[in-house]
Amino acid sequence: MTRLPPKPASRAPETSLWGYVKLFRRDILSAQPAKLYRAWMAEFRTPFFRSFLVNQPDLVTRVLKEQPMAFPKSDRIAEGLRPLLGNSVFLTNGALWQQQRRIIDPAFEGGRLRDTFEAMVGAGQSALTRIARHEGAVIDIEPETSHAAADVIFRTLFSIPIEHAQARAVFEQFRDYQREQPILNLAAFVPLPRWMPRFHKARTKRTAAAIRRLIADLCHARAAEIAAGTAPDDLATKIMTTADPETGAVFSAQEMVDQVAIFFLAGHETSASALGWALWLLAAYPQVQARVAAEGQALGANPQFSDLSKLRYTRDVFREALRLYPPVPMMVREATAPTRFRDRAVPKGSQIVLSPWHLHRHERLWERPDDFDPDRFASENGKQCLREAFIPFSSGARVCPGAGFAMVEGPLLLAMIAGAFDISRDTARDPVPVAHLTVRAKDGIWLSFRQRTGPVD
Repeated sequence: MTRLPPKPASRAPETSLWGYVKLFRRDILSAQPAKLYRAWMAEFRTPFFRSFLVNQPDLVTRVLKEQPMAFPKSDRIAEGLRPLLGNSVFLTNGALWQQQRRIIDPAFEGGRLRDTFEAMVGAGQSALTRIARHEGAVIDIEPETSHAAADVIFRTLFSIPIEHAQARAVFEQFRDYQREQPILNLAAFVPLPRWMPRFHKARTKRTAAAIRRLIADLCHARAAEIAAGTAPDDLATKIMTTADPETGAVFSAQEMVDQVAIFFLAGHETSASALGWALWLLAAYPQVQARVAAEGQALGANPQFSDLSKLRYTRDVFREALRLYPPVPMMVREATAPTRFRDRAVPKGSQIVLSPWHLHRHERLWERPDDFDPDRFASENGKQCLREAFIPFSSGARVCPGAGFAMVEGPLLLAMIAGAFDISRDTARDPVPVAHLTVRAKDGIWLSFRQRTGPVD
């Protein structure tokens, strides 16, 4: 394969702090220097804080797996997301975070994934119907992947399709929120006292409040159904009825609002991003598409959970899409005490940046890091890098609780779509990756779909 998937240009070596802030607010990826694709560690200094980007695998392991409580999530990134996410598990630290995970994690255990599979298939079948309406036309697939991912969330969380009035209202408000919300606000660069206003855009705050009101209505309705014994056995019911084994506490309907907000953000936005890029990669690499389509057609009209074993290659394709285009390109932790990385002093309060985007394309770790090659995971290098340099869902104690969910949803939807349609790319406009909330395409991912009339050759 000679074509290289799109990759953003790196910033100029000499850029002022203000220039960096402006670049960062516009796009995280192109704000970074090219040296980060080879560096084991890089230090950045500003008048307000010091930041260390870490690519060395043993240091990444130390931060995420060996000493996660010594490197909690940084409040700086949280500043921009707090209006929507409140005290969700994505933003909390310490004892509160531990309690939240003890309540949430049982809902995403392996056995529960089987229970969500039928809802995922239903969302996939609805997506095929919507895509078929555009047959032959060149369309931006990102709105369709967003629609499909949101449908999966509402079907598995609340047993309602995206067409349900409240679900659709949340989805539409969230699209407005995405357009208004930068990844960072001023407080992310300048440490402000807790009492000082955070300078969020008025529209951002209004949209976040509207989303939370809609989610609150769903959570209060579900609480009433649980009390009446009429609640469906879905993820929302499981989470709202699970007690913390240590304290006996359960989430109230209001506390669930925070958690549902992050389930929607993480489970919808990140899945939509990964699926969009995976579809473009299939269009750009027809031989790969043919293999995925064959596995998709082998699923039949009504896939069963046991059929997931037929998607071995599709799973590697989706994994390779996550490597090249990790939905969350950077994660920020904070050092709670002075320490040392690579014989360099790391002061207390330093920001520790872990970058899946750079780690997944690191030139000293991966063979041909910018190539799209799903077969790489059968090689010794691929297997080793999967263990040491592949963190699309984070790793360790703070690994995304929905990681297993995503690795069922993504390959399933990808196989269903490829099995039903021959996918072509618009050769006049390849997508340009940019990162705001997640890694998306600057001007969309433009593809065309034609229904397959027979088995793939």
